Amino acid sequence: MPLQITPASSPAGGLVPASEQAGVPLRPSENVRGTLEVDLDARLRFGDGLILITDQRLIARFPDETGWHAWELNPGLALGHHDHAGVGTLELRDGTGLLAAWRYTLGHNPAALRLLGQFEQAMAELATRAAGRAEAPPADDPDEPAAEEEGDADAPADDKPPSTWTLLRLWRFAHPYRWPLLAAFLLTLASTAATLVPPYLTIPLMDKVLIPFQSGQQIDTDLVAWLLLGLLGSALVAWVLGWARTYILALVSERMGADLRTTTYEHLLKLSLEYFGGRRTGDLMARIGSETDRINVFLSLHLLDFATDVLMILMTAAILFSIDPTLALVTLVPLPFIGWMIHVVRDRLRTGFEKIDRVWSEVTNVLADTIPGIRVVKAFAQEDREAQRFKSANHHNLAVNDKLNKLWSLFSPTVTLLTEIGLLVVWAFGIWLVSRQQITVGVLTAFLAYIGRFYARLDSMSRIVSVTQKAASGTKRIFEILDHVSSVPEASNPVPLGRVQGRITVRDASFRYGNRSVIRHLDLDIAPGEMVGLVGHSGSGKSTMVNLICRFYDVSDGAIAIDGIDIRQVGLTDWRRHIGLVLQEPFLFFGTIADNIAYGKPDATREDIVAAARAAHAHEFILRLPHGYDSLVGERGQGLSGGERQRISIASALLIDPRILILDEATASVDTETEREIQKALDNLVRGRTTIAIAHRLSTLRKADRLVVMDKGRKVEEGTHEQLIARRGAYWRLYDAQARQEKAERERMLAIDEDDLAIASKEPHP
Repeated sequence: MPLQITPASSPAGGLVPASEQAGVPLRPSENVRGTLEVDLDARLRFGDGLILITDQRLIARFPDETGWHAWELNPGLALGHHDHAGVGTLELRDGTGLLAAWRYTLGHNPAALRLLGQFEQAMAELATRAAGRAEAPPADDPDEPAAEEEGDADAPADDKPPSTWTLLRLWRFAHPYRWPLLAAFLLTLASTAATLVPPYLTIPLMDKVLIPFQSGQQIDTDLVAWLLLGLLGSALVAWVLGWARTYILALVSERMGADLRTTTYEHLLKLSLEYFGGRRTGDLMARIGSETDRINVFLSLHLLDFATDVLMILMTAAILFSIDPTLALVTLVPLPFIGWMIHVVRDRLRTGFEKIDRVWSEVTNVLADTIPGIRVVKAFAQEDREAQRFKSANHHNLAVNDKLNKLWSLFSPTVTLLTEIGLLVVWAFGIWLVSRQQITVGVLTAFLAYIGRFYARLDSMSRIVSVTQKAASGTKRIFEILDHVSSVPEASNPVPLGRVQGRITVRDASFRYGNRSVIRHLDLDIAPGEMVGLVGHSGSGKSTMVNLICRFYDVSDGAIAIDGIDIRQVGLTDWRRHIGLVLQEPFLFFGTIADNIAYGKPDATREDIVAAARAAHAHEFILRLPHGYDSLVGERGQGLSGGERQRISIASALLIDPRILILDEATASVDTETEREIQKALDNLVRGRTTIAIAHRLSTLRKADRLVVMDKGRKVEEGTHEQLIARRGAYWRLYDAQARQEKAERERMLAIDEDDLAIASKEPHP
């Protein structure tokens, strides 16, 4: 991007008008210290942005905007840096929190580190001027890279407890149901009003019927009938309206909960592999499962109760003041104390419930680890150890809950005590007013009925503090997933691939994982239909290279192209549907054999599935199963051997008919006989496809058109098996070491067989 800088004036922190977009808005006396071009927007889509450090301000244009932003340099300003899995991040903060964040591919990381040093130098000079010293201390060389910070790109900026205002973010899911919600609110208003009618009718019932009757007057039956009819009618109206609003809100909350779960899960599936690398399965399951259920219960039950309580209190207060303002003021005596208690307890509850969520995730993590790995647990006889681990996590969960319950058990009865004292005050003051004939007995009776409801609602509102903080904690944990942006950005304007020829071009590709450089300046050109084998020691970068080609991660520098098109410009789904992947440990889902073969092509016919299984040499063993292709496969393929699982995986790859095939140690975990069967299936699979193969046994790569030897992320040799053996270089050393190891293993097995024969010859024959 050409850099054009022109002086301009702009208020600090303001957005520069479109008329000034031709250049950077600099003040006449402002000097630029450093610049950084950023190439990812907030959603990690590619774009062009710019950051400048001057001696007065930090100025930036975001990739998804056309205007400029500026922040004055002041002692509270801080610029932080971290990178993870191919994406770097700069964050600008002050004492109030995060001001702005920029992301970029790691090809810009050296420039970002220089900019960080220049920012620190400018801040040091600012501090020197503020302190009034004559000379600034010597600053670091801005061209020297600053120390890198390790950290997860999605790590939260702070561990502050969730605010109750977090619940307002749920409006995103409530907005589609705004009209049913409005109807439910109106029904709540009407039903609450209906429930307030009976106490008001007690005034004439007491003053015009019961008290005159005690004085010897006759009862007015017509008046009594109308009053009783009013009591019955208000009760029936309140019941019908309450049922309608409860039903509507239940339907809406269930749909909001379903939308929340679906949206969170869909977003989770779109995140890159690096997100899952640092998280426990049990924690993610708890967030999508129990946290959304908790939010759903809050929306369907407790939020409705809270709205009813608020309306009841407001409407009751209005009625009380209309009857007798002095007595109404006396009823409000406990309110300041209850409000103060809620304010004090709320923050502690907020922190406590978030801690409970984290501790409960520890319990679910143990289950998520142990149940799928039960075979390993039993094989090593570690049942007692795992039971103890679960017991320890469960005990920790119990201890945290007990600590919070101590606070809650004191809070709730205290609120009840204050409401009872308030009721006692009303009784005393009301009797005094009756004795002075300032109010009637009917008014006092109605007051007491309203006060009972008033204080009951206060008590209910105090109890809702607990569930509100639980829901706020769950909402925060859900939005931690929804706010995370994948480090593998989707192309903003994806280029359609069309018919793929299969030429893969890797140009000066590099990849860093945190501070560790895994791939270094790799160049590779694979022709359509060619089979290339990647060989090298463990940790040489073979699997990482495969992950980059699949776009599980993005290169931090350089590019990978398919048929001349950068794969970052292609839609992820469009690109990956052309790739067939056969792993060392194939993963099978719980379901039938046919479902697992057709996983990548759910609309495949039974004939297509059988044809793929035949080509993968899996048809024979499938027919030997009790229900053939409809036989159920246990979770992760339990009930099948490693070779059988591998052949089903190959059949699945054959069915989608990919142009690019990746074999990652496809025969590493099977015996020699099974390897021969799998190799026959692989011969059918690689035919006519561009193939990249990683193999532990170098002998299995002899059919490869070309071998690429990798070491410490670099390509050190390239050629056919015969050419590399003749060079007697890195490949020859690998091949020779493996041949000697296999020879020693054969001699060991032969010696064992001879010992067995010798022992057998000495045994007496019958």
